[in-house]
Amino acid sequence: MKHSDRKYLILFALTAAVIASDQFTKGLMVDKFRLGESIPLWHGFFNLTYVRNTGAAFGLLASSDPRFRTPFFIAVPLLALAAIGYIFRKIPEQDIKLSSALSLVVGGAIGNLIDRLRYGFVVDFLDFHWKFQYHFPAFNVADSAICIGVAILMLDLLLQDATDVPTTV
Repeated sequence: MKHSDRKYLILFALTAAVIASDQFTKGLMVDKFRLGESIPLWHGFFNLTYVRNTGAAFGLLASSDPRFRTPFFIAVPLLALAAIGYIFRKIPEQDIKLSSALSLVVGGAIGNLIDRLRYGFVVDFLDFHWKFQYHFPAFNVADSAICIGVAILMLDLLLQDATDVPTTV
């Protein structure tokens, strides 16, 4: 396999895996749970809870006018995907880490975009909390992929900057 094929193989395989696992898990939640239903899997720490998120990450803009919110949450991922596509073409062929990170973000963005187009909201269900007092906003597989991809990108930038800093004597 040529190096030029490898980054695109990563893009298609990882993106497809994220979308498939995201849509599969969300489909289970929609089919098997009632809205708001919650099943504790780790008492005092983690539940599966069916939530509908009409906003962005952590419910941002959820209460905004749907005439603004709906087109906005369809346009932004499409613009982000176009930007990532442009960046992806520019990354070195052998950079597996960057290819993987961007593929995770692409898969997550598409997974949540499918929900918005299909339902008008995003299905969230991973509900972490501390003894039912402090709740982290519910999220899903797509959100996890985006966060992991962005974390890899940030760490790569931080580590790259740390090695590029000239030392003075």
